[in-house]
Amino acid sequence: MTYRKTRMAACALTAALALSATDLTAQAAESASVLPSGGVNIALSRGNSLENISTDTDTMIPIEAIIEWAATEEAGGAASEEEPTEEDLFRNLVIAQVNDYVNVRSLPTTESEIVGKLYNNSVGTFISEENGWYQISSGSVTGYVKAEYCVTGEDAIETARRVGTRIATVNTTTLKVRTEPSLEASVLGLVPLEDQLVVLDETDGWVQVDVEEGIGWVSTDYVSLHTEFVQAESREEEAARLAKEEEERRRAREAAAAKAAGSSGGSTSSQTYAVSGDSSMGSSVAEYALQFVGNPYVYGGTSLTNGADCSGFVMSVYANFGVSLPHSSSADRNQGAAVDGLSNAQPGDLICYSGHVALYIGNGQIVHASNSRTGIIVSNADYRKILAIRRIF
Repeated sequence: MTYRKTRMAACALTAALALSATDLTAQAAESASVLPSGGVNIALSRGNSLENISTDTDTMIPIEAIIEWAATEEAGGAASEEEPTEEDLFRNLVIAQVNDYVNVRSLPTTESEIVGKLYNNSVGTFISEENGWYQISSGSVTGYVKAEYCVTGEDAIETARRVGTRIATVNTTTLKVRTEPSLEASVLGLVPLEDQLVVLDETDGWVQVDVEEGIGWVSTDYVSLHTEFVQAESREEEAARLAKEEEERRRAREAAAAKAAGSSGGSTSSQTYAVSGDSSMGSSVAEYALQFVGNPYVYGGTSLTNGADCSGFVMSVYANFGVSLPHSSSADRNQGAAVDGLSNAQPGDLICYSGHVALYIGNGQIVHASNSRTGIIVSNADYRKILAIRRIF
């Protein structure tokens, strides 16, 4: 993957966070396999403000203030009219490099209050350095982190490129993905409004993206570009997130139970593929979904028999269990609770890819409405890069 130098917007806040030498910790056993959504996602967009793209909040920081700060820092106090480059932005990030997370503290000492967590590969904005601690701002959290658990400055540039995800969000009703960066090139696939695609490369007026049909190109006239990072999560945000996720799981379980109680009969699952896992409800979802293998893929469709697209398939399968999911593969990335890696996935989990979503059935496999050529099929879950795994039950 190559990266073009783009003009980015960075934030500067004046508050305090901290991580300690004893702050490399593991999560509670009860939720060891289910990680948070990582606190707050931030979008770094060319010519735009640094905006929070989490579904829970819409805080935005004016670009004028951001550019003035970045230019002042670079010039030692004298403002410049030149906007910061991508490297300028990344150089001012503090990026956690740990196994799980490091605690963010109110003061640069291990005895001070823990005000939040900075998860592995999550970022904050550098403010100052004091006795082996970085003062940072990240999301709603401000404080100090232990420098030995993070990278910043020149070391942060390549790390930021590795951990950040460049995203193209579709801003037209139906986006045509083409085989080459030309309007005359053949159409590889179609992507709906507001779907999100991982960007692999950028050229003037075009970006290369990863879609279910393969690697293709889309015009920048029809997408909005930003880079996603994950920021810190405060103690209050963590408590609220865990409570919300548990409530959503409770409602999903109740809806599935009510649907099962009102059903006149069960469905016969496919005998071709084995469903394995510890979740009985998730296994029921996977077994039900497997009945429709071989049925057609239809762009925009939601019929399990007559044709569905990827998110329409997932939505309709879960609807059979009384659970309402959006008809959007990108929106599915925010449903339920996050799962830490494919090794912890259970049947019924949503496996999210660039512009695509599938259902996990166990044994490293998924069932999904793949494309118009193959229809609904079973594939290896790691056939493409996985962006997120979400658990509904």
